[in-house]
Amino acid sequence: MLKKIFLGTDHFDKLIDSGGYYVDKTELLYELVEETSNEITLFTRPRRFGKSLTLSMMESFFDCGVSGERNSRDKFKEWAIYQKHPDFCENWMNRYPTIFISLKDVEGLTFEDAYEMLVGEIAKLCIRKAYLEKEEKVTAADSVVFRKLMFKEASKEEIKNSLQTIMRMMCAVYQTPVILLIDEYDVPLAKAQENHYYYKMLDVIRGIMSISLKSNEYLKFAVVTGCLRIPKESIFTGVNNFASYSVLDEDFSEYFGFTYDEVKCLLKYYDREEMIDMIRTWYDGYIFGDTNIFCPWDVLSYVAALRKRSSAVPKAYWENTSGNGAIREFFKLGNEDITDQLEALLNGGTVTENVTNALTYEEAYTSANNLWSVLLMTGYVTAVSQEEAGSSEEGARGVELRIPNREILTIFQKAVADHFSQTVDQERIKELIDALWDKREDRATELLSDLLFETISYMDYHEDYYQAFIAGIFAGRGYVPQSNKEHGLGRPDVYLRDRRNRRMMIIECKKSDSKNRMDYWCDNALKQIVEKKYAVKTEGFDIVLCYGISFFEKRAKVKLLR
Repeated sequence: MLKKIFLGTDHFDKLIDSGGYYVDKTELLYELVEETSNEITLFTRPRRFGKSLTLSMMESFFDCGVSGERNSRDKFKEWAIYQKHPDFCENWMNRYPTIFISLKDVEGLTFEDAYEMLVGEIAKLCIRKAYLEKEEKVTAADSVVFRKLMFKEASKEEIKNSLQTIMRMMCAVYQTPVILLIDEYDVPLAKAQENHYYYKMLDVIRGIMSISLKSNEYLKFAVVTGCLRIPKESIFTGVNNFASYSVLDEDFSEYFGFTYDEVKCLLKYYDREEMIDMIRTWYDGYIFGDTNIFCPWDVLSYVAALRKRSSAVPKAYWENTSGNGAIREFFKLGNEDITDQLEALLNGGTVTENVTNALTYEEAYTSANNLWSVLLMTGYVTAVSQEEAGSSEEGARGVELRIPNREILTIFQKAVADHFSQTVDQERIKELIDALWDKREDRATELLSDLLFETISYMDYHEDYYQAFIAGIFAGRGYVPQSNKEHGLGRPDVYLRDRRNRRMMIIECKKSDSKNRMDYWCDNALKQIVEKKYAVKTEGFDIVLCYGISFFEKRAKVKLLR
């Protein structure tokens, strides 16, 4: 029986025990411990590139269990770390008390809500370590604080000291220092900046991080993950022997995301090798250090879809797991340089910008340079080449950037379409919508082509861009257009209902291969509407209009089904 593909599973033991497909990243353990002397290691990567699963794998490998009885041999025996480094496994596997805490769910519209989430995560950690409270070697004072942490009754200072308190208790019980793993340490700060309580959250997170990591006699070593490296003076105050590895660094570059060979093995295992070129177009193209990387979330999502339907088409899976705030912030700058740079990227070109791998979230959206850094660190652009620019401590450098793949290009295009629909002359939008409701195809064609002409230029338009553009036009006028929702025997591109006037509109968009064949593709769209029976279940609506709209670059052709 083939191994299962588990989407969204970031618990290593569960994945292995349930027969899930795992791409072997275990040699990271050996390289981290034997080939560095780092006491604190920070890995920064975009969302959905395997950070949480990697830390869970580390916990499974290093953690000794409640009474030192944990045995992970069966979890690792088929992986590289066990087969290539047996002596290392003997010395390190299940030998150390380990703490693993994730902050990826610590968020809220207010500081109070987010802080409550943080307190809850610490309480869950204490519940997992509940045996510590009654251990004889633990001091009475630590037991009292531990109980307060577990029942969410601790003061803010006790919360800041919480990880060190738990580490001190574990060190007393096991008579050996503790390995600390902190996942997505910067999510609370990113959410705090979005919702305007940054400094309150910074005070708490800085306290937790600096107290647990700075000159801590109870710490064996720590591994921390996040999207951005926040400068030491802002959050890692006083932390020494600290090493950070971002998307710009060659070390450890192959351990987050999938390499080409790993994707080839995955496709061979599921007998889908013929899809490698499609997957490269959509989900490859990231350059981490000196390694070419695929987004693992996308690859697994698409292969899972292919297992169910061999005809499955790629989608922007990553878009649904990451907010696009960084792209939207670019439009707020509103200058021609940014427009020119976006046009260059969207047309397959590159831009060279000074970027840094260390930013506070407070600074992230204050300048174009900082925004480029955020886009790079969060996966919306990738490095083509690097050229040292100056010698600042935080590693500022000139980097040639490009959009990595078709998926991210699609996300950019949708963001551009959404922005345009929100900022364009609303009188002309109203006139276009009125022309569509009034069945004036020629006027709608003229207005739609005029609107397209004002958008950012592309060389390689896609149907999903035009679909987003049309949906955005209606959304900007208060309609609630539905895209790709099942209707009849298929999924029309845009489907909307005007209940007040008891009328409905269905639009199918097609990209024409030439200016001269736009009529043909309009007819093709209308034929699809008929054959797929999109105009069904129209009871109660007096008017049902079906349009086929074809596009070629910045031209549009509108046809009504009669």
